[in-house]
Amino acid sequence: MKNRIAQLRKKQRYSQAQLAEAAHVTRQTINAIENGKYDPSLGLSFRLAQILGVTVDELFLYEGEKND
Repeated sequence: MKNRIAQLRKKQRYSQAQLAEAAHVTRQTINAIENGKYDPSLGLSFRLAQILGVTVDELFLYEGEKND
């Protein structure tokens, strides 16, 4: 799943640490989400969207299953 978290975070001048604090997670969690290494829970997705002032569907792009 791709996301626009880094783009929106930088536009609003949040550091990863600041966004993490606002969302009640670690900076490492934000980094992992931004790099596609971790898919956040639904609750965290809604918190991030609210903090960044967008809807969840504006924050994430679902790519579907990949064929091997």
